[in-house]
Amino acid sequence: MASKSGNATALTVLSPIVNGIVDGKSFADITRERSLRIPIHEKSPLAKVPNTYLARLFILDNVFYESLPGSDSVFNFSEITSILSDSARKKALPRKDQLKSKYLVFSSNFYGDLDEYLTGMWEKWSYDDNGQQRDVRYIWEHCVAFEGVSDATSFIRYIKRCQLDATLFFNGSTDDSLQEQLKALYLKQEFSKFAAAHQGKSAADVQQAFKAFIARVQPENLSQPSWQPGQSTP
Repeated sequence: MASKSGNATALTVLSPIVNGIVDGKSFADITRERSLRIPIHEKSPLAKVPNTYLARLFILDNVFYESLPGSDSVFNFSEITSILSDSARKKALPRKDQLKSKYLVFSSNFYGDLDEYLTGMWEKWSYDDNGQQRDVRYIWEHCVAFEGVSDATSFIRYIKRCQLDATLFFNGSTDDSLQEQLKALYLKQEFSKFAAAHQGKSAADVQQAFKAFIARVQPENLSQPSWQPGQSTP
Protein backbone atom coordinates (compact mmCIF):
# COMPACT_ATOMS: atom_id res chain seq x y z
CA MET A 1 0.00 0.00 0.00
CA ALA A 2 1.22 3.51 -0.81
CA SER A 3 0.39 4.80 2.66
CA LYS A 4 2.34 2.04 4.42
CA SER A 5 6.05 1.72 5.10
CA GLY A 6 6.82 -1.31 7.21
CA ASN A 7 4.77 -1.01 10.38
CA ALA A 8 4.22 2.74 9.89
CA THR A 9 1.16 4.29 8.28
CA ALA A 10 0.79 7.74 6.76
CA LEU A 11 -2.59 9.42 7.13
CA THR A 12 -3.44 12.52 5.09
CA VAL A 13 -6.95 13.88 5.50
CA LEU A 14 -8.55 16.85 3.71
CA SER A 15 -11.95 17.70 5.19
CA PRO A 16 -13.87 20.49 3.40
CA ILE A 17 -15.09 23.21 5.74
CA VAL A 18 -18.64 24.50 5.39
CA ASN A 19 -18.84 27.83 3.55
CA GLY A 20 -20.67 29.90 6.13
CA ILE A 21 -20.47 32.59 8.80
CA VAL A 22 -21.61 32.70 12.41
CA ASP A 23 -21.34 35.76 14.66
CA GLY A 24 -19.26 37.54 12.02
CA LYS A 25 -16.67 34.75 11.67
CA SER A 26 -16.36 32.20 8.92
CA PHE A 27 -16.41 28.54 9.86
CA ALA A 28 -12.90 28.27 8.42
CA ASP A 29 -11.60 31.00 10.74
CA ILE A 30 -13.33 29.41 13.73
CA THR A 31 -11.72 26.07 12.88
CA ARG A 32 -8.35 27.77 12.43
CA GLU A 33 -8.56 29.48 15.84
CA ARG A 34 -9.56 26.23 17.53
CA SER A 35 -6.65 24.39 15.91
CA LEU A 36 -4.18 27.08 16.99
CA ARG A 37 -5.35 26.79 20.61
CA ILE A 38 -4.59 23.08 20.81
CA PRO A 39 -1.83 22.47 23.40
CA ILE A 40 1.49 21.10 22.18
CA HIS A 41 4.12 18.63 23.41
CA GLU A 42 3.08 16.54 26.44
CA LYS A 43 -0.24 18.38 26.78
CA SER A 44 -1.26 17.80 23.18
CA PRO A 45 -4.38 15.66 22.69
CA LEU A 46 -2.38 13.67 20.16
CA ALA A 47 0.04 12.65 22.91
CA LYS A 48 -2.89 10.63 24.28
CA VAL A 49 -3.61 8.91 20.97
CA PRO A 50 -1.67 5.62 21.01
CA ASN A 51 1.35 5.22 18.69
CA THR A 52 1.37 8.71 17.13
CA TYR A 53 4.85 9.37 15.71
CA LEU A 54 4.01 12.90 14.59
CA ALA A 55 0.96 14.86 13.45
CA ARG A 56 -0.17 18.33 12.49
CA LEU A 57 -3.33 20.30 11.67
CA PHE A 58 -3.68 23.30 9.40
CA ILE A 59 -6.19 25.10 7.19
CA LEU A 60 -5.74 24.95 3.42
CA ASP A 61 -7.19 28.24 2.16
CA ASN A 62 -6.47 27.73 -1.52
CA VAL A 63 -4.06 26.20 -3.98
CA PHE A 64 -1.13 28.39 -4.98
CA TYR A 65 0.33 28.86 -8.45
CA GLU A 66 4.06 29.47 -8.13
CA SER A 67 5.71 29.67 -11.57
CA LEU A 68 5.56 28.91 -15.26
CA PRO A 69 6.00 25.35 -16.49
CA GLY A 70 9.60 24.24 -17.01
CA SER A 71 11.34 24.00 -20.34
CA ASP A 72 11.34 20.93 -22.56
CA SER A 73 13.50 19.71 -25.43
CA VAL A 74 11.66 21.87 -28.01
CA PHE A 75 11.31 25.32 -26.43
CA ASN A 76 11.09 27.25 -23.20
CA PHE A 77 7.53 28.38 -22.54
CA SER A 78 8.53 31.53 -20.65
CA GLU A 79 10.82 32.63 -23.49
CA ILE A 80 8.03 32.32 -26.05
CA THR A 81 5.46 34.25 -23.99
CA SER A 82 7.94 37.03 -23.21
CA ILE A 83 7.73 38.32 -26.81
CA LEU A 84 3.92 38.58 -26.73
CA SER A 85 1.85 41.53 -25.56
CA ASP A 86 0.88 41.49 -21.91
CA SER A 87 -2.74 40.59 -22.61
CA ALA A 88 -1.73 37.79 -25.01
CA ARG A 89 0.84 36.52 -22.51
CA LYS A 90 -1.76 36.33 -19.73
CA LYS A 91 -4.18 34.44 -21.97
CA ALA A 92 -1.42 31.94 -22.80
CA LEU A 93 -0.67 31.19 -19.17
CA PRO A 94 -2.08 27.99 -17.63
CA ARG A 95 -5.45 28.48 -15.97
CA LYS A 96 -5.35 28.78 -12.19
CA ASP A 97 -7.37 26.28 -10.18
CA GLN A 98 -9.41 27.61 -7.25
CA LEU A 99 -10.80 25.58 -4.37
CA LYS A 100 -14.53 25.74 -3.83
CA SER A 101 -14.07 25.60 -0.07
CA LYS A 102 -11.34 25.74 2.52
CA TYR A 103 -10.08 22.49 4.01
CA LEU A 104 -9.05 21.25 7.42
CA VAL A 105 -5.90 19.21 6.79
CA PHE A 106 -4.81 16.53 9.25
CA SER A 107 -1.53 14.73 8.59
CA SER A 108 -0.19 11.95 10.80
CA ASN A 109 2.43 9.20 10.83
CA PHE A 110 1.72 6.40 13.24
CA TYR A 111 2.51 2.80 14.11
CA GLY A 112 -0.03 0.12 13.29
CA ASP A 113 -3.50 -0.24 11.81
CA LEU A 114 -5.59 2.70 10.56
CA ASP A 115 -8.89 1.63 12.14
CA GLU A 116 -7.23 1.09 15.52
CA TYR A 117 -5.53 4.47 15.28
CA LEU A 118 -8.74 6.32 14.41
CA THR A 119 -10.56 4.54 17.24
CA GLY A 120 -7.82 5.80 19.55
CA MET A 121 -8.32 9.34 18.22
CA TRP A 122 -12.04 9.19 18.91
CA GLU A 123 -11.63 7.73 22.39
CA LYS A 124 -8.44 9.40 23.65
CA TRP A 125 -8.32 12.87 22.03
CA SER A 126 -9.07 15.37 24.82
CA TYR A 127 -7.64 18.61 26.17
CA ASP A 128 -8.54 21.54 28.34
CA ASP A 129 -9.53 24.71 26.51
CA ASN A 130 -10.41 27.66 28.75
CA GLY A 131 -11.72 25.37 31.46
CA GLN A 132 -13.68 23.13 29.08
CA GLN A 133 -12.80 19.62 27.99
CA ARG A 134 -12.64 19.33 24.22
CA ASP A 135 -12.65 16.18 22.14
CA VAL A 136 -11.97 15.47 18.47
CA ARG A 137 -15.44 16.66 17.45
CA TYR A 138 -14.62 20.22 18.50
CA ILE A 139 -12.02 20.51 15.72
CA TRP A 140 -14.02 18.83 12.94
CA GLU A 141 -17.37 20.32 13.97
CA HIS A 142 -17.71 22.72 11.01
CA CYS A 143 -16.55 20.32 8.31
CA VAL A 144 -18.93 19.21 5.56
CA ALA A 145 -21.10 16.21 6.57
CA PHE A 146 -19.45 15.84 9.99
CA GLU A 147 -22.83 16.24 11.69
CA GLY A 148 -23.41 12.57 10.85
CA VAL A 149 -20.47 11.46 13.02
CA SER A 150 -21.61 10.17 16.40
CA ASP A 151 -19.30 7.31 17.37
CA ALA A 152 -15.96 5.68 16.54
CA THR A 153 -17.41 3.70 13.64
CA SER A 154 -18.90 6.73 11.90
CA PHE A 155 -15.73 8.75 12.63
CA ILE A 156 -13.59 6.09 10.92
CA ARG A 157 -15.96 6.05 7.95
CA TYR A 158 -15.86 9.86 7.68
CA ILE A 159 -12.06 10.13 7.88
CA LYS A 160 -11.62 7.46 5.22
CA ARG A 161 -13.92 9.41 2.88
CA CYS A 162 -11.59 12.42 3.28
CA GLN A 163 -8.34 10.43 3.11
CA LEU A 164 -5.72 10.84 0.38
CA ASP A 165 -3.09 8.24 -0.48
CA ALA A 166 0.46 9.16 0.54
CA THR A 167 2.17 8.04 -2.67
CA LEU A 168 5.66 9.19 -1.59
CA PHE A 169 5.53 8.17 2.07
CA PHE A 170 8.92 7.83 3.75
CA ASN A 171 9.07 6.47 7.29
CA GLY A 172 11.91 8.26 9.05
CA SER A 173 11.59 6.24 12.25
CA THR A 174 12.99 2.87 13.31
CA ASP A 175 9.70 1.14 12.42
CA ASP A 176 9.23 0.12 16.08
CA SER A 177 6.23 0.98 18.23
CA LEU A 178 6.10 4.43 19.81
CA GLN A 179 6.69 2.92 23.25
CA GLU A 180 9.89 1.23 22.05
CA GLN A 181 11.15 4.41 20.41
CA LEU A 182 10.45 6.54 23.48
CA LYS A 183 12.34 4.05 25.63
CA ALA A 184 15.26 4.13 23.19
CA LEU A 185 15.39 7.93 23.34
CA TYR A 186 15.39 7.81 27.12
CA LEU A 187 18.19 5.22 27.24
CA LYS A 188 20.30 7.18 24.74
CA GLN A 189 19.97 10.35 26.79
CA GLU A 190 20.71 8.66 30.12
CA PHE A 191 23.66 6.67 28.77
CA SER A 192 25.22 9.86 27.37
CA LYS A 193 24.99 11.40 30.84
CA PHE A 194 26.50 8.27 32.39
CA ALA A 195 29.42 8.22 29.96
CA ALA A 196 30.20 11.89 30.53
CA ALA A 197 30.01 11.54 34.31
CA HIS A 198 32.40 8.56 34.50
CA GLN A 199 35.24 9.75 32.29
CA GLY A 200 38.64 8.89 33.79
CA LYS A 201 37.35 6.56 36.49
CA SER A 202 38.80 3.11 37.06
CA ALA A 203 37.35 0.03 35.35
CA ALA A 204 36.14 -1.31 38.69
CA ASP A 205 34.34 1.93 39.53
CA VAL A 206 32.77 2.12 36.08
CA GLN A 207 31.61 -1.50 36.27
CA GLN A 208 29.98 -0.98 39.66
CA ALA A 209 28.36 2.26 38.54
CA PHE A 210 27.11 0.65 35.32
CA LYS A 211 25.33 -2.10 37.27
CA ALA A 212 23.56 0.59 39.28
CA PHE A 213 22.78 2.43 36.05
CA ILE A 214 21.15 -0.66 34.49
CA ALA A 215 19.09 -1.23 37.63
CA ARG A 216 17.87 2.38 37.47
CA VAL A 217 17.03 2.67 33.76
CA GLN A 218 15.52 -0.85 33.39
CA PRO A 219 16.17 -1.38 29.64
CA GLU A 220 13.64 -4.22 29.37
CA ASN A 221 10.83 -2.19 30.95
CA LEU A 222 9.22 -0.19 28.15
CA SER A 223 6.69 1.63 30.29
CA GLN A 224 9.03 3.26 32.83
CA PRO A 225 11.32 5.00 33.26
CA SER A 226 11.00 6.44 29.77
CA TRP A 227 10.23 9.54 27.77
CA GLN A 228 6.55 10.37 27.59
CA PRO A 229 4.50 10.81 24.38
CA GLY A 230 4.88 14.37 23.14
CA GLN A 231 7.97 15.01 25.26
CA SER A 232 10.32 17.44 23.52
CA THR A 233 13.16 17.84 26.06
CA PRO A 234 14.83 15.46 28.55
